[in-house]
Amino acid sequence: QVQLVESGGGLVQAGGSLRLSCAASGRTFSSYAMGWFRQAPGKEREFVAAISWSVRTTYYAASMKGRFTISRDNAKNTLYLQMNSLKPEDTAVYYCAAETSTLSTVADSYDYWGQGTQVTVSS
Repeated sequence: QVQLVESGGGLVQAGGSLRLSCAASGRTFSSYAMGWFRQAPGKEREFVAAISWSVRTTYYAASMKGRFTISRDNAKNTLYLQMNSLKPEDTAVYYCAAETSTLSTVADSYDYWGQGTQVTVSS
């Protein structure tokens, strides 16, 4: 089992950057595929990015590719999401998640979730 805690959210102007972190507890972080999702008010949870346990494979949602970068440090049990060129439509609660099976872009595939961190992008 793993517990996840996100941090790094906040208020930023359009065009700015933020780096989200997700600290994981437990000794098996390196065995989990990890993902970032987001949910805006009144909308469904949306896939953002995912990374395999080995770091060799990454997936991005089309609207984030080129602006967001997912990474992980297995020695520090930490997942990151670097977000650049932020837009007002990126405003949402961002969640990190862990899964024990194949790397996926589908929220239902993930077994563990953090509580989320708010990102607000002003125009």
